[in-house]
Amino acid sequence: MPQTYIKIRNTDGTEYTEDRLISFSFRKDAYLPYTLLSGKIVSDGRIFTDAAEIFLCVEGFTVHHGLIDQITTETSGGICLTSFVSRGFTSLLCQNQLEPGMITGVSINSLMDSFYTLPYVTHENNSDTSSYIYVSSNSTMWDGVVNLSYKLCGTYPYIRGDNCVRITPFPEPESFSYTDDELLSAGSEFTGRRLMSHFHMADISGHYGTYDLTDSDVTARKIIRHKYFELDMEFLNDPQQALAYRDKYACRAWKRLFCKYSGYNGEDISDTVTFNGVSNERISAVTITGNSSGITTSLSVFHDRFT
Repeated sequence: MPQTYIKIRNTDGTEYTEDRLISFSFRKDAYLPYTLLSGKIVSDGRIFTDAAEIFLCVEGFTVHHGLIDQITTETSGGICLTSFVSRGFTSLLCQNQLEPGMITGVSINSLMDSFYTLPYVTHENNSDTSSYIYVSSNSTMWDGVVNLSYKLCGTYPYIRGDNCVRITPFPEPESFSYTDDELLSAGSEFTGRRLMSHFHMADISGHYGTYDLTDSDVTARKIIRHKYFELDMEFLNDPQQALAYRDKYACRAWKRLFCKYSGYNGEDISDTVTFNGVSNERISAVTITGNSSGITTSLSVFHDRFT
């Protein structure tokens, strides 16, 4: 079997392996609750209207297993081409809502296992029930995981493997190291479009002025953006944390160091990497692209309020 290929599985379990990839783009990010895949293949005239699942294997590593968001087959000039867009099965966590109200004595295990059965979605084993979550109207399962992750560990949850939800750093990470000669490029990036300078939360009477937070790092960049919101029931035990969490989330991935190399060696979120300016730091994002010129991988390390 080829080392890099797409596998499509129909609703009846029939599978087709396609290795004539014209192009593909795969992305996973510590703040994206699913893996994301798009691409185009030569498909021998097959019709995929019954397609249910899609896999991407790169250099022998299965990096994506997801739902079909869209798949289109078109014949032109005697060549049949199929294009596709897919999100990992953990995207279903963003599309299933929880019943509003307070849930006490909840753990990641009970949150993930007690409400809905989602295909192929797994999670780290964590039975800590020392906290609670408050489910507001229209909140999703992913919102619940995010809130519980922050309360238990001060972290933001991420996807490891193709569909495994984790809230703590992977305990046995793989380590990768690249010299300048092995890299196509390396660099840094700052992103300021999400930053907020001032946060204001109402108290239980609906009045403002009790709970406020100013981010001096943001105002130092001459960015002034005020955000007002109602009392966050999620943080009744420590209201100031409602502002601290929003500030951290607004600063997500605001500083990034990255490198790019030819091929793919199996890196994942929470593995460690060393390259120019980075020494054995946790990987925050992996992007893999492929076309007629070959396969390239970009690795990112975020420096933000969650890292």
